[in-house]
Amino acid sequence: MPLDETKPFKPVNIALITVSDTRTFANDTSGDLLADFIVEAGHKLADRVIEQDDASRLVARLHMLIDDDNIDVVILTGGTGLTGRDITPEALDRVKSKDIPGFGELFRMLSYETIGTSTIQSRACAVLARGTYIFALPGSNGAVKDGWTKILVHQLDSRHKPCNFVELMPRLREQ
Repeated sequence: MPLDETKPFKPVNIALITVSDTRTFANDTSGDLLADFIVEAGHKLADRVIEQDDASRLVARLHMLIDDDNIDVVILTGGTGLTGRDITPEALDRVKSKDIPGFGELFRMLSYETIGTSTIQSRACAVLARGTYIFALPGSNGAVKDGWTKILVHQLDSRHKPCNFVELMPRLREQ
């Protein structure tokens, strides 16, 4: 889809959470990749943390970010699989106002082109929580690359036509 070059680019403030029991800033390659994508696109990386696969801790972190007026978007990487420690979608269920089902559907469709039927194991998802967008991507570098370059870079660009997430931001808290 084309960009409307007559409109200004509006950078958004993005918090990045890597959900993992094993990753550190020294080995968080998917988090590094996503942080680079965010900055290269012209957005502000407002916060970056690594949170353990613990639903209560993740929910507390999400509430803190949702309530921060300086955060427009939260992107999580990791915790979207099927194992017992994968709790990201369940944590999002505890903070959401609305689901954004098309995100996960589109992610899996695009991921199918890369990894075939293995995409069925992904629980990538997105929600709106009190006016803040939250997107959950799998923790692999390939998944982060697909999620950013094929979906988020476009939907977080205020010039993207025919519509984008940024243009809705002023109205997200309407009652």
